[in-house]
Amino acid sequence: MLQTFTLKTNQRDQMIDVTHHVDDFVREQGIKEGAVIVYCPHTTAGITINENADPDVKRDMIRRFDEVYPWEHELDRHAEGNTAAHMKASTVGTSQHVIITDGRLLLGTWQGIYFCEFDGPRTRTFYVKVL
Repeated sequence: MLQTFTLKTNQRDQMIDVTHHVDDFVREQGIKEGAVIVYCPHTTAGITINENADPDVKRDMIRRFDEVYPWEHELDRHAEGNTAAHMKASTVGTSQHVIITDGRLLLGTWQGIYFCEFDGPRTRTFYVKVL
C-alpha cells in the first residue's frame, strides 16, 4: 500500500507536522501490525521525527541548521545557489520508519513526523508505504 501526499510550503525553511497524514492512512488501511516508511523524493527537503509539543524546537532546529549551513557561502559553486538546502536535506535524510502496533504508530509521547522544507516555498510530495 502506497499513498502519495502533496503539500505546499510557504517559507524557505519550514518543518511541517505530517503525523496526522501518516496516522490517518494507517487507520484507513486497517493495518494492525507492521511498519510504515515516510519518504521524501526531493534533494532539498527531507523527513525527520522530533518533538511536536513545543514549537520552539522547530524554530531552534531551523536556526541551528542555518548556523551550520549558511545560505550564502563564498566557496559554494552550485549554480542554483541552494547548496545549504542540499546540505540540510542530506543531514535530515530522505525517510523515516515507524513501527505500527495495535493499529497505531509507535511514536514517543513528544514525537511527531515532520516534512522539512529547506528550499521553499514550493509544492512538494511525500510518500507513505506500509510494510
